[in-house]
Amino acid sequence: MTHRVEPSLNRRKLRLALRRARERANLTQQDVAERVGWSPSKLIRMETGTVGMSVSDLRALLTLYEVTDPEQIEDLEQAAQGSKGPSWWSGYHEVITPQFAQYLGYEGAADSLRTYHPVVVPGHLQTRAYAEALLAPRDLEESRFRRVVDLRMERQQRMFNDSGRPACTFVLDEAAIRRQLGDKRVLEEQLDHLLCLGHRPEVSVRVLPFEAGAHYSTLGGFALLGFPDDDDLLYREHAAGSMIGSEDHSLLDRYQECFQAITDMALDEPESADLISRVRQKLGARQQPG
Repeated sequence: MTHRVEPSLNRRKLRLALRRARERANLTQQDVAERVGWSPSKLIRMETGTVGMSVSDLRALLTLYEVTDPEQIEDLEQAAQGSKGPSWWSGYHEVITPQFAQYLGYEGAADSLRTYHPVVVPGHLQTRAYAEALLAPRDLEESRFRRVVDLRMERQQRMFNDSGRPACTFVLDEAAIRRQLGDKRVLEEQLDHLLCLGHRPEVSVRVLPFEAGAHYSTLGGFALLGFPDDDDLLYREHAAGSMIGSEDHSLLDRYQECFQAITDMALDEPESADLISRVRQKLGARQQPG
């Protein structure tokens, strides 16, 4: 049985190939839109990978860009055929913003992920019980509450159990590993989960200790996605979420510098695991009778 490629990965392949072909042809997006009779917004959506592409639209662009290599054409036509259809997260459309859906598409294609959260354990690493305790104060409808948690768990499963897993670096503030959500058993399980994931060769879990003092931080969590064949992307976590790429190099550079500074101040992996273990042991000791 042939493994189905995620549509967002096919859209990304098309986005990169067509943008480079257009640039080699010395054409602007406006030039292309006028020559093929499309609205500029249609081409922009294709070049940002937010929509699928028909084979006929692809052929029109390849002809205009004078792409003639048969193997490349066949490869891109297969990508176009696989660029439509639902992504794995489409079933959660009622609880996902368009910005986060776009981010998930990029996350699935990234070969590295670097993220920092100053308050809680990030969603990539949360246990189900921890996620439920974190979401409880939001007073969501039961069905929506369950869908948000299910989405978080499936995203984690795909990131850590599927093939082609990205290299991940998670920096957590010490506050995140000490903040109790739910009862002590919830935090115990969460800390055990962090220790387990931290043993994976592709995962680095680092803790920024209280002793680090003042540091170059931000108002919220963020994630940096790295690609071998494209610019890095920044996702800032807030109510709506936002994606920043090469269109704002100064902001992207600032967050990359921020992450590097935080990482330099954080404990290394063994020291971080030791701190997490000590916090875990103190929780257990507090529950002993007598």
